[in-house]
Amino acid sequence: MTSSEEAETEETVTCLHMTFYHPCQDNKMMFRCLNFCKREQVRADEVAKFGRDSNICRYNLMDTRVSRIQFSLQFYRKLNSSQFCFEIKNMSKKTKLIVDQTELGYLNKIDLPWKCIVCFGDYQILAEVQEGESVDYFETHLHLAEVPILQERCLPPLQPIPENGVSSSLFPSQGKSPIEIDENES
Repeated sequence: MTSSEEAETEETVTCLHMTFYHPCQDNKMMFRCLNFCKREQVRADEVAKFGRDSNICRYNLMDTRVSRIQFSLQFYRKLNSSQFCFEIKNMSKKTKLIVDQTELGYLNKIDLPWKCIVCFGDYQILAEVQEGESVDYFETHLHLAEVPILQERCLPPLQPIPENGVSSSLFPSQGKSPIEIDENES
């Protein structure tokens, strides 16, 4: 047997991608303690906590308006399934946590959708789960958004611009219907 045949197959790791945004992030630097653009391993039995208390929370948000523990994420495997998921729990007594359109009060928890927006106060977090197989740990990969996540996801569809480069919506046609002209006619 060759060494490649003897080598164990490498298992994939579930990765939770989280993109953070706050309107004052440039001035207040509330994300300065987060490790962006680098994957970080978290043991499967560890609860990942987000908040301002660095003694309790693995992910620190440096803002006095954030609770000591704002929310937590628990990695688990669904019963009678090989599928891994995350459960998100609001740990703040003062602030509601909104996961997509679901509002969570203190100690309420739900399964984290595969792709969703988590909001509390002025914070917006886009969470996306990338499936894996490892039972020992998962990874987090944090990113920083330059523009509001809600604005980015709720943009109206772009309107086509005519060949002359001028949008007809800028110049209302005042009830006239478009007239088709053959290119050979002048």
